[in-house]
Amino acid sequence: MVKKKPVKEEKIDHLKHHEFIMNKAYGQHILKNPLIIQGIVDKAEIRPSDVVLEIGPGTGNLTVKLLEQAKKVIAVELDPRMASEVHKRVQAGPHAGKFQLIVGDFMKVELPYFDICVANVPYQISSPLTFKLLAHRPVFRSAVLMFQREFALRLAAQPGDPLYCRLTVNTQLLSRVQHLMKVGKNNFRPPPKVESSVVRIAPLQPPPPINFMEWDGLVRLCFERKNKTLGAIFKLDNVLRLLEENYKTVCALNNIPLPDPMPSMKEKVLAVLEKGEFLEKRSAKLDINDFLKLLMSFHEENIHVC
Repeated sequence: MVKKKPVKEEKIDHLKHHEFIMNKAYGQHILKNPLIIQGIVDKAEIRPSDVVLEIGPGTGNLTVKLLEQAKKVIAVELDPRMASEVHKRVQAGPHAGKFQLIVGDFMKVELPYFDICVANVPYQISSPLTFKLLAHRPVFRSAVLMFQREFALRLAAQPGDPLYCRLTVNTQLLSRVQHLMKVGKNNFRPPPKVESSVVRIAPLQPPPPINFMEWDGLVRLCFERKNKTLGAIFKLDNVLRLLEENYKTVCALNNIPLPDPMPSMKEKVLAVLEKGEFLEKRSAKLDINDFLKLLMSFHEENIHVC
């Protein structure tokens, strides 16, 4: 008779936190590899005085490691089952007094003060979650976030990269983005259909003093046809109609008399592009400073995208 080897206590403890079925609607994939978990904690560079915000703690594999480093961990969990599980797990450990649990939708809750954010992000809310974090005040030091690989690479892309897009430019306007590590799908339970990556997002302090709605309007317009020249984009009839309507509105709001006769908006816009040497440039090759210069050049002529 072959004797069975006793199962280690640590292994039993690890498994008992995975007894229920993951909810696909919440995009639940539990990170199970302890080396990856420790790598994320190390990359977060947590100080003993830091308050850490964790989004979607799941069963607490990452949470218990964060508690070892931080002054306090505040976890936001949508699924009541997961919330119950992580609460029980933390209460059974030595750091229960450093843990706060918020049960609710991250996109709807009012966020408390925090220094560092760490999260295995549900892929379906990656973009709105990123911009909610970047809009948070007071500004936090950094966020170490796991995203779907392609989304992460878009965040960190550079001008000329195939993945360089509106998301890239908007994120890098407000922060510095660094790709930290790749994470294979087999490091999760259940395995997702796509590979993942971890990035660091460090908000700029202070944030750039521009109207983000106006900025995003310009960037959205440029990236709808990112491989066309700006001269071609701003010659389009629907674009010129939009700019002319906004021009009249801005003049009216600021008591600026309209010229009589009204100048051709097409000629006005192309003159701005030519003066700034943008006429033959393409959005896919412009960096943040180029877009800022373009926005300011338009504003000098009272031309606004929104």
